[in-house]
Amino acid sequence: MKHILALDQGTTSSRSIIYNERLEVVASAQKEFTQHFPRPGWVEHDAEEIWESVLSTAREAIANAGIKPDEIAAVGITNQRETVVVWDRKTGKPVHRAIVWQDRRTGEAMNALRQAGKETLVQQRTGLLLDPYFSASKMSWILQEIPDGQARAAAGELAVGTIDSWLIFKLTGGASHVTDVSNASRTMLMNIRSGEWDAELLALFDIPAAVLPRIGPSSGDLGTVDPALFGAPIPVRSAVGDQQSALFGQLCTKPGQVKCTYGTGCFLLVFTGADAVASVNRLLTTVAWKIGDGPLQYALEGSVFMGGAAIQWLRDGLGIIKSAPEVNALANSVPDSGGVYLVPAFTGLGAPYWDADARGTILGMTRGTTSAHIARATLEGISFQVADLVTAMQKDSGKKITTLRVDGGACASDLLMQIESDTLGCTVERPVNIESTALGAAMLAGLGAGIWPDVETLSKIRSVDRCFQPKTTAQTRRARMKVWKKAVKRASNWETQS
Repeated sequence: MKHILALDQGTTSSRSIIYNERLEVVASAQKEFTQHFPRPGWVEHDAEEIWESVLSTAREAIANAGIKPDEIAAVGITNQRETVVVWDRKTGKPVHRAIVWQDRRTGEAMNALRQAGKETLVQQRTGLLLDPYFSASKMSWILQEIPDGQARAAAGELAVGTIDSWLIFKLTGGASHVTDVSNASRTMLMNIRSGEWDAELLALFDIPAAVLPRIGPSSGDLGTVDPALFGAPIPVRSAVGDQQSALFGQLCTKPGQVKCTYGTGCFLLVFTGADAVASVNRLLTTVAWKIGDGPLQYALEGSVFMGGAAIQWLRDGLGIIKSAPEVNALANSVPDSGGVYLVPAFTGLGAPYWDADARGTILGMTRGTTSAHIARATLEGISFQVADLVTAMQKDSGKKITTLRVDGGACASDLLMQIESDTLGCTVERPVNIESTALGAAMLAGLGAGIWPDVETLSKIRSVDRCFQPKTTAQTRRARMKVWKKAVKRASNWETQS
């Protein structure tokens, strides 16, 4: 039986999963790594620590599976997307800590470009909005920060990439500097219609073309693993951004199908096929994937920066729970939030607000407010943010969303999923395998390795665990959303208020 090694490099941990050709999990391993917060709004990772976590979990998963390396037909990679690594090509060593997608340090630079009237150009070419979230301004910041960064970049001494590029470079012993179209579409440097780096955007962000990776398919030949790492030259056959991977893992391959991943953030995507739909409601037009020599496929996306990370804050920041799953029992100990609303804008607000200056806010507290009310308000705050995305997506598409497919670690919470169904007024459908991100990478790698002939062959694999139906009235939903909008207004633009 053939096997696939899926490397799922996330924001807080790295996981390696061995799947068989029936897409059953044979073995897995996971390791967390350090989060660095050098200043308020700044988030960094040690790229070497990320690589070590990927390498060690991959070796552990292979050992636990009890298979030989040459029984692995392909490696598939999925990754946190906009996070940026800059490294020396000769030494293979990073020249600066990786700047994470959550980081807001380039907010002023983005505001300056917006005031200069550049957002229309950026949106037309990339489908994105001017925001620190995306990679280009992070790349530019590092090149300006390190000694002789621009000169070394122009001379080809440095390499720049998102996490997929960094991992492929390390896996192949420096032989491949490549990214895929889905990750490249999140840099704010790729023309999403041509699938190539855009010279005018490179000039806008002062990024030399010489530092950037080659853009390849999401499923196809992306290099070969150095046999010294695992004991065999395993082909790398997929690389795909985590949210696009989850979309594929949920088999949302027909236009109009929608999924939401509840991870560190929350990410809502609707597959639009060959049509790159332009949003008028401040969502993002993004490349979904490219399989082999096939055409580019697209999606509309809305991003919430603080999803599961808000629950982590309850654990690590407030200390009112000892582990993330404890939030369910605590929040369920009260019938409602007692009028408390929590806006999880700890690193700003994503779609559809795109307010880098918003900050986390708790409103409606009284002497009767307890930790249980705050816990429940946190879960509700996550669901309200997703509801904002659904509303914007329905306006863009002109179609009502009746079923939301969900995945990611936080969707294991029955309480959160019921709250989401109540907030949206629609069916929330949870699959048996909620780790759709790694699953999507495995599927795309298997397609690239010829394990399955086409997407249709995969369509019989997905099975549903549970469907959640709304229990509240439309009137109640509208009233709660009205107060939520009021709370968001209070949190907005906080950093620029005198």
